[in-house]
Amino acid sequence: MRFTVDATDGNARACTLTTAHSTIQTPVFMPVGTSAVVKALDTVDMTEVLDTQIILANTYHLYLRPGDRTVAKMGKLHGFTGYDRSFLTDSGGFQAFSLSDIAKADDEGIMFRSHIDGSKHYFTPAKVLDIQYNLGSDIMMILDDLVALPATKKRLALSIDRTTRWAKESIAYHRFKQEHGTGVEQNIFAIIQGGTDPEFRKLSAEALCAVDFDGFAIGGLSVGEANQAMYDTVELTTPLMPENKPRYLMGVGTPEDLVENIERGVDMFDCVMPTRNARNGTLFTTFGKINIKAAKFKEDARPIDEACGCYTCRRYSRAYLTHLYRARELTYFRLASLHNLHYYLTLMRQAREAILQGDYAAFKRDFYSKRTK
Repeated sequence: MRFTVDATDGNARACTLTTAHSTIQTPVFMPVGTSAVVKALDTVDMTEVLDTQIILANTYHLYLRPGDRTVAKMGKLHGFTGYDRSFLTDSGGFQAFSLSDIAKADDEGIMFRSHIDGSKHYFTPAKVLDIQYNLGSDIMMILDDLVALPATKKRLALSIDRTTRWAKESIAYHRFKQEHGTGVEQNIFAIIQGGTDPEFRKLSAEALCAVDFDGFAIGGLSVGEANQAMYDTVELTTPLMPENKPRYLMGVGTPEDLVENIERGVDMFDCVMPTRNARNGTLFTTFGKINIKAAKFKEDARPIDEACGCYTCRRYSRAYLTHLYRARELTYFRLASLHNLHYYLTLMRQAREAILQGDYAAFKRDFYSKRTK
């Protein structure tokens, strides 16, 4: 992986990240393809319509179904899906906790029960990397000890201790595997934990950033805490992260969250929000959100967003999208998802251009001024 910082504007950064499969310009939003597919869309949509350079898939889900060995036999993620650009795979630790009613971490890993058939499984730092070697992702996230918020200081301290030990185990295992020909073109990111506690965030960041990972993520946020607490935690954490490595904020978030956290030095984002909200009738526009279910759109001939040039807005009206949604037509999910993802991806491109021009503050003011009309 090659990584360069192309420009900065305050703490905001415009960078270029090159993997074995694509060149990614940041700030970047990664559409979430949990089960090796972005819901309602296909590879042609992701490449020719949206021109994405990286998407996220999930280790937990692909391990359970169809199985990482099956994916490996079918040409790994790139061959299996036909998507020839970059993949990032999450470690699956979050899903092991959130989808299992018996998930339990110990000092060696996480025991959990499959949400599909109830079978028991055990994730260790080496196990999740072995799964990701089979998946063939360009960026692999290591196993971390997730903490539900709010948490006691004792639990946060335990989380940081485990996360740091697992990180060291992971990097040692990954370098060993690379020396023996496995994962040579795959990169490995560590995940900084610590809740919203400044002391613990600093401890976690300092411990992990002392290790030579290919990049670093901020985890454990956007889990119910107030937005300002998230922003404050990111603002504290990014200066502790290496300037010459990618910075990834996991599972975030709204358009406002992206704009705020780019300003605080984050390069990479992912979230299910644009596609999940699309399926539920909420569409993002330059001027704020609209609910396409509303009766007022039944005879509205305008596109979703008159400032948008996406596939959907160039072809279809709000009235048609309202009809499709109310009729429960499957085509709605594709058209709405294309629009919401185009909105997010365009927002990132506009943010990058503003940073390159040294005008991010004006970009941010313009973003908010349009949304308050």
